[in-house]
Amino acid sequence: MRRFATAVLGVLLVFSVVGATPGAATSTQASAQTCSFPVTMTDATGTEITLEERPERVTTTNPSAAQTMWEIGGREQVVGLTKFASYLEGAESRTNVSAGFGVSVEKVVGTNPDLVIAPNASAGDVAGLREAGLTVYHLPASTSVEDIRQKTTTIGRLTGNCQGAAEANAWMTRNVDAVRDTTAGIDDRKTVLYPLGGGYVAANGTFIDTLLDVAGADNVAARNNTGYPELSNEVLLQLDPEVLVVTEQTAGLVDEEPYASTTAGETNATVRLRVRDLNQPAPRSVVNTVHDATRQLYPERYDEESYVPRSAVENETSEQQTTQTATATASDGTTTTGGNGPGFTAVGALVSALAVAALVGRRR
Repeated sequence: MRRFATAVLGVLLVFSVVGATPGAATSTQASAQTCSFPVTMTDATGTEITLEERPERVTTTNPSAAQTMWEIGGREQVVGLTKFASYLEGAESRTNVSAGFGVSVEKVVGTNPDLVIAPNASAGDVAGLREAGLTVYHLPASTSVEDIRQKTTTIGRLTGNCQGAAEANAWMTRNVDAVRDTTAGIDDRKTVLYPLGGGYVAANGTFIDTLLDVAGADNVAARNNTGYPELSNEVLLQLDPEVLVVTEQTAGLVDEEPYASTTAGETNATVRLRVRDLNQPAPRSVVNTVHDATRQLYPERYDEESYVPRSAVENETSEQQTTQTATATASDGTTTTGGNGPGFTAVGALVSALAVAALVGRRR
């Protein structure tokens, strides 16, 4: 059990990615130019990556990057992903590049990618992939909603899906704000703990803690700890959470010591969330988690209508693009590129101004 929990810790420590929302363009034409090629960007390793044209074949080495590509409208470009992204619609038609704890360099090379997107969890694979002659962009860790925005924007820029990235960020931000509004007036927040097994917990400075905070929870492990520390049974009993956060993989912990002797264990109070949402820092994971956690923690306050569908954001973006095009044409007599090309819209500016394995065996 201890070896299992230690492995979980390692996975969670590296399971993060990044991205940021740049300022809005003044017209659709400016937006499209912002997302033009060639583009040169510097990744988390300090390596400068240049893409001469929009990559048609993209391989992701971590499910959070794959999820992001789906959310920004880039799924057709993805030719390779890991088995942990198999839940994505159409994933079965892509090459599975997984190999044990990482990815298979041979399988990745076999996808003939124009670009490999490697989130932080794939840090150990980057050197080998570059030695094989592949263009690899390595993303740093994500521990906040702002990091997810930055990651989404970065992936959108690299793949020519800037408009989709702006829409995904707007959708995520609108939902985070809606949940924050729901939990803002709670004076006595419920105390929670997310145990990973073997005494390991999610504490301050983690993606998981950020989402619990948005949902109105007081993560007791975050008070004096950061990252994913291993706590003794005595300390866990002293923390005495009112609620345990569990997944489909850890639901049984509520009946095990020391958790069974906490207030949460004695009252069988749990919040059940999907492990892939907690372990994959990406827009969909954020939206799912903050709504699901709040719905269970505060059912008397939560309103199902607080959820903002993606279609609402896309419609608003389309309307703003139409207005921008008309304004640009009226002011200078020229015609802009229209609303279908890649690029940022006014929503991108709004988003940037707004504030948010299986335990190891299913490294997500």
